[in-house]
Amino acid sequence: MGAFIEDSAASWSAIWLRDDLGATVVTAGLGFVAFQVAMTAGRLTGDRVVDRFGQRRVARVGGAVIAAGFALMLAAPTVPTTLVGYALAGLGVATLVPAVYAAADELPGLGAGVGLTVVNLLLRIGFLVSPPLIGLIADGVGLRVGLLTVVVAGVLVLVLGRALRTRVG
Repeated sequence: MGAFIEDSAASWSAIWLRDDLGATVVTAGLGFVAFQVAMTAGRLTGDRVVDRFGQRRVARVGGAVIAAGFALMLAAPTVPTTLVGYALAGLGVATLVPAVYAAADELPGLGAGVGLTVVNLLLRIGFLVSPPLIGLIADGVGLRVGLLTVVVAGVLVLVLGRALRTRVG
């Protein structure tokens, strides 16, 4: 899910802002910038937040923040709400990939690095699948509907986040 969410910003934010909202070329690039700045801030502060609240809670709240951010930008499609939506999604996804890496590295019964290898492969698949999936939906019914997949991904993170540890060891 993390790769899917991250790639939605990289692949579709400028197109959404430019083609669907009529933003200038310069402004269209700000969706990705908002996402990356928020994700960077979240990654820089994420360890302290995870240490305090646990990976499970942080991931689940992150999933809710992702879904809420994209729901906001799709329900009220303006440049400002889109920038806020991408920033919220960036913040929500910030600790997700590191949490999944940590969980994969501690899977019982797997040799050192095997869980990490599998997660890395799944991330690569996510990065390859998400642009054409959103694009296929966008070609059929519009990018607004295609980007609803990110709301669904956020909800899935909220639900599946319970598989992560409550507290960091």
